[in-house]
Parts: sequence; C-alpha cells; structure tokens
Amino acid sequence: MTVPLDEAAPPSDPPPLRRARSAGDPVKALLHRHRELCEHAVDPLEIAAGLEAHGITDRTAARFRHRDVFSLAEELYARTPRDGTPPAPTAGIPDRAKAVRGFGYALLPGALTLGAAAAGVPWAGGLAVLVTVAALGRPGRAAGGRFPAAVYPLAAAALGWAVHRHGTPLGIALAVAAAPGHLAGAVFAARARRRLAGSRALEDFADGVRPLLLGTLALYAAAAAGAAALAGAPLAVAVPLAVLLLLTRLLLGHGAPRGALASALALVLALLPVPAAPFAAAVGVLVPAVLALSRASAHAQRP
Repeated sequence: MTVPLDEAAPPSDPPPLRRARSAGDPVKALLHRHRELCEHAVDPLEIAAGLEAHGITDRTAARFRHRDVFSLAEELYARTPRDGTPPAPTAGIPDRAKAVRGFGYALLPGALTLGAAAAGVPWAGGLAVLVTVAALGRPGRAAGGRFPAAVYPLAAAALGWAVHRHGTPLGIALAVAAAPGHLAGAVFAARARRRLAGSRALEDFADGVRPLLLGTLALYAAAAAGAAALAGAPLAVAVPLAVLLLLTRLLLGHGAPRGALASALALVLALLPVPAAPFAAAVGVLVPAVLALSRASAHAQRP
C-alpha cells in the first residue's frame, strides 16, 4: 500500500526540534566551550574571572538569562561534572608562616644593600640593582609562564643607568623600598580577593578595586619617599621609579605580562634628560595598570 506524501512528512521534524532544545539552553553551549575552565575551577569566582578574561561581561550574561557574570558562573560551576572528585581547596590568604617567610625575603634587598654600603664596598650600587630587580618576584609562575623575557633585563638596565647617574643612594633607596612594596602587593591582593568574593557584578568590583589600588600606591609612595630620605636619594627620581617597580611587580604577579613589559619600558623612558620624565613615565603606566588590575580575571586563584 502506498503511503501518501503528507503522511511521510512528519519524520523530518526531529532535527529542528533538537536545534530548538539546544537554543533553549544557551548555558550548555557555553559550558562546552569553557569546559576546561569550569572543570579546573576551585570556586564560581574563578569561573567568573575566567569568563571576563574571555570577554564575557554582565551585558553578555544577560543573553544567557543571567543578571551578571557571577550568577552565570555559579550555574556553570554547579552544572560541571566532576566525577565525584571534590574540587581543590581554595588557596585564600597565605598562612602565617608563608607570609612571614615572604616578608623576610623582601627585607633581604635592603639589608644586603645597606650592609654593603656601610662596609664601603665599591660595588654596592650594582648589588642594589640586582637585588631590587630580583625582588620583582617569580613572574613566570605567577603569570602562567607567559611573561616577556625582556622585563628583567630592561628593569636591570634602567636601574643600572639610574644608579650610575644619581649615585649609590638611589640604589639603596629602591632596595629598601622592596619590603614595603612586598607588603603593599600582599595587602592589595588580599583585599581585592575579599572584595571579589563579595561582589555581584564586574562593574561593582572594578569600581571598588580602583580606589583600593590608588590608595595602596599612595601609601607605598609615602614609604618610598621615606626610604629615599633615609638613603639621601633625590625624591623626584626615587619615588616615581619605586612606583614603577611596584606596578611592574603587581602586573607580573596578577597575570598581566604585557602591562609589566610596558612598565619596564617606562623605567627606561623615566631616565630621559628631562626633569619631569620620571613622573610622566609613572603617570603614563598608571592608567593602563589600573584598568588591568581592576579586572576580576587579574585576581583569579592561581596554583
């Protein structure tokens, strides 16, 4: 018996229905696209930071039927299969022993440089440059191994020339300022992470972190001025260079290697034979640094 054409048509309907179901669950497609991020995240905040790094904003989240990126990240975290394995514990703020050990390392540049200067060794300025650049930390680990290899040589060359022009006291001042720089970076990271945990929108987080960063830089500039006065270095040169070094450290530590390279280049530009060059170089790096460090993705947990 021949089946009429109008009765044979229905079997062709299921593919459009499957497409409709897929279109009705846009979060599922997003989960598939960012599966690795979601599977390795230790909490929804890390997913939110990762999504922001991929260009997803609160406005984009509305297309996935969520009010903001944080709400979207919570759903992705809840829907990610983990094979019964609990996520790794959140790193949080370093324990007391680790914090004390880190601050002890930050004291070494100033202690070594002051000791060499007190002993009257002729290479105290060169030592100051080396230990100050070393105090920038381990950017290859912090920035995921993507940091520019030119950051350290550029910083060393710039500081070496600065010490050659302005004398050993400048090197001593920058080395002594490494300790308050370490404290400033640790306090900023902890408070920004705490603010991230309490934020519900990327704009709110950025609006809260920007004044926090500017306040941290202002306090550090005062500490750097104190170190310069102690060492007898010119304030107009020592303070901007110290601020540039702190910005380089923060950008490396928070996974912004390109910004760190720009900051290292600014160290070179700060040595132009113009009185306002150090200040202008610091201000020029400040704006992009604030934008980079006020992103949630700059404060994601890193192993």
